[in-house]
Amino acid sequence: MSAQNTELKLKQMLKQEKIQLWNPPFSDESSAAGPQHMEELAARYAPLLRLPVTEVGGALELIRQQAVKRGKERQRFRETSVATLELLLPQNNRKETKTKSYLETRLDVRVQELVDRIGEDYGLKYIKLILNGRTLCVDQPLDQQGVKNHSKVMVLKVTDAEWKLQLSEEEEKEKNQKESLQRTQKGFQILSERDGSEDSSPFLEIADQRGNPLTIPPQEKKALILAMGFHEKGRSLMKKKQFDLALCHLLQADQQFSRCGSALLSSVDNFAVLQLDVVWCYRALEALSCLEDGRSRLQRAEDCFLRCYGERRQRLLMIKGNTGREEVLFLRLHLLQSLLSYIEGNDAQARQQLSKVEALYARLCLDSEKMAQLMSLGFTEKEARLGLRACEGDLQEAAIHIGNQTQEREELKQRERKRRSRRMEAISSLTELGYSRRDAARALQHAGGDVDRAYGLLYLGFQRDVSEAALRLTGGDVQSATQLLLDQQGVLSPELLSESPSSEEPSTSSSTSTGDVSTEDSELVNEALEDIARHEEDYLDLNLEEESELIATMKSYLSPAHRV
Repeated sequence: MSAQNTELKLKQMLKQEKIQLWNPPFSDESSAAGPQHMEELAARYAPLLRLPVTEVGGALELIRQQAVKRGKERQRFRETSVATLELLLPQNNRKETKTKSYLETRLDVRVQELVDRIGEDYGLKYIKLILNGRTLCVDQPLDQQGVKNHSKVMVLKVTDAEWKLQLSEEEEKEKNQKESLQRTQKGFQILSERDGSEDSSPFLEIADQRGNPLTIPPQEKKALILAMGFHEKGRSLMKKKQFDLALCHLLQADQQFSRCGSALLSSVDNFAVLQLDVVWCYRALEALSCLEDGRSRLQRAEDCFLRCYGERRQRLLMIKGNTGREEVLFLRLHLLQSLLSYIEGNDAQARQQLSKVEALYARLCLDSEKMAQLMSLGFTEKEARLGLRACEGDLQEAAIHIGNQTQEREELKQRERKRRSRRMEAISSLTELGYSRRDAARALQHAGGDVDRAYGLLYLGFQRDVSEAALRLTGGDVQSATQLLLDQQGVLSPELLSESPSSEEPSTSSSTSTGDVSTEDSELVNEALEDIARHEEDYLDLNLEEESELIATMKSYLSPAHRV
């Protein structure tokens, strides 16, 4: 990583001075180096980097050779479609430690052909190829798996036994990955379509940070539930260190969040936390090729935190009364920013961000004796950790805070039980009049819980899809929607329907109108619910072990004594 750091610093200097090493006077017509000018450049840059002239000269020559080579390769790829791939070989198979290995190939060939060539050229019997932390499938073409001209492909040796299992394992892994994504999506789709009309069936409701239910348009609510569901599954896999599979689920969550309105995303911190988790997976998988995407994701996370919490966390302080627990998110944000700055060759910015991290880390590291005392009072490790961070390490304040939090959660549960009980009673009163529970629940939802207005909507007998279209056209106003339908005699013209957003996607649940739920649906729902954290602040409960290791690594890289 240090060599990459030096190389990027030099590239930045060259870019600032608009120096092109592949052109004269640094390269002649035969692409050979211009010795005098290269030596002068190395002598000028060496003091700025505090490195020996010979080391800087070697790095500059490497950059020059790479630039000349890439120019020729780009031209050949345009003319012949023959790409050049950089091979990251096993260490003991490299002819020279600092010499890079390349392979020329068309991108429409199967990976197996590449495996055979590499094995023959480098005497490697059993290998597998990795691109951006993902194993390439041998039976698929290179271009269909994201391989491009100048891609870096890692070559990993495997044993004879591993090789025999590789094909079947790859197929099994891909199958399991797809199945996991499909089951997660279907489970949360079923939950997103439930409206709470069946007392015995679990359903999900979106609430604000105080536990108050949020009124969200149906399509947006469905996308949000799917996004949060994929995110919870991804976080569950991250805890198990299954970062590759976790990343698949997190990227699915990101896709679902993109279907939510910007106003909604700017009011919740879930989207920001997701961006952090994606980049944390990049780091764990050592996917440095995802650097540009990682940088943009961290910027989105920082912007989202600013909108949600306020510039000085004032909004968060008003809602929660303290900001100590959320500090772990900013520790991880600044730590990842420091890492990316270092990789980009910006040591000054990396040090500045790391100093923020160390200050946060010192505040967030907890006294083990205080943790033990709180746990001896019957609090869980999670409660003790979150309580101490919320109260900046004050033991007595933390005990009071945890007690208050527990009481507030119980009161919230009681209010929710009463609210659902009233809803069940209202649905029952409508079903006694001959309406189905599902229609009664939908009418109540559109009527804002008002039984009389819901009955009026049902009594008019308009078709459900037409009623819902009228409600969308009138912004959910039942009275206006009813009047519109009466004026149109219960039929909306194609012109009016075209103004209304398309209806909801077909139901993925196999539940019947009478509330019967299939065994498969129950299994999918239970699997989905297993991944939902029982504590609403589980995402803030970091023990900082992984962060501590990365901080130590960054300090060693940024140490003045550290050299290539």
